Amino acid sequence: MTTTMPEVRKSAPSADKPARVRRGGGVMSSTGLYVAVGVAAFLFLVPFYILVRNALSTDAEITGENWKFFPTDIQWGNISELFTDETVPFAQSLWNSAVVATLHTVGVLFVCSLAGYGLARIPYKHANKVFYAVLGTLMVPTAVTFVPSFVLVSSLGWVDTYRGLIIPGLFSGFTCFLFRQYFLGFPKELEEAARVDGLGYWGAYWRIVVPNSLNFFAAMATITFIAGWNAFLWPLVIGQDPGSWTVQVALSSYMTNQTVVFHMIFMATAVSILPLVFVFLFLQRWLVQGIAQTGIKG
Repeated sequence: MTTTMPEVRKSAPSADKPARVRRGGGVMSSTGLYVAVGVAAFLFLVPFYILVRNALSTDAEITGENWKFFPTDIQWGNISELFTDETVPFAQSLWNSAVVATLHTVGVLFVCSLAGYGLARIPYKHANKVFYAVLGTLMVPTAVTFVPSFVLVSSLGWVDTYRGLIIPGLFSGFTCFLFRQYFLGFPKELEEAARVDGLGYWGAYWRIVVPNSLNFFAAMATITFIAGWNAFLWPLVIGQDPGSWTVQVALSSYMTNQTVVFHMIFMATAVSILPLVFVFLFLQRWLVQGIAQTGIKG
């Protein structure tokens, strides 16, 4: 008599209940990412906290041994003191920086984009030589050209004027190089279609290239505006009268060999970075797209 063993069958997973697949390290990797982002955000925000905290404190609280998370008595009067100080025309310096940085940005974008477009698209015999000469300007230290530039500006009578602050820095070899490299990758088909319609180099540049390169222009505008706003040495030498000071020069006046007004330094710094924050937030989307997509969609 033979006995048959019962057949054991492995049941396949039901279609209604999908098999659970657990990826190794998935939870840990997500947690590590959040921790890294949190630490990075903390490190970036700490300087801003210290800036705001000291801007609303007294000098005794800033330099005192007992650190407090926030001042006991918030000094809102530091804001009015900043703008009513007769020795430092801070409101005028903000206006001067806004005018200088804006005109400097517009001028640099116009001049350097035209130069870059000409080097990239207009064929002529010495194009490479001119391009190498532009690159050569990047190797010249600023200290070498600083004194001759000041002598030239002074001989033209541009000291304590917007012209002296803006015009000498309108051409940037590095910005010209970036525009030239960008325009080399710009689709030639768009420009050829423009020439079929009767447009020359200027018409193709202004009506076709610029409207299709706004992301890249925005990225360059953000970088140029921040550099123009934070410029210190050249405005310090050219703006000799307090009425022509920029915001960075005004900031330096609160720290001298005799006195250091800590609460005014922090308050002035907090106010001076607000325009940069607004500019960055406004142009952030175009800045990211300009870097990631180089300004060309599709």
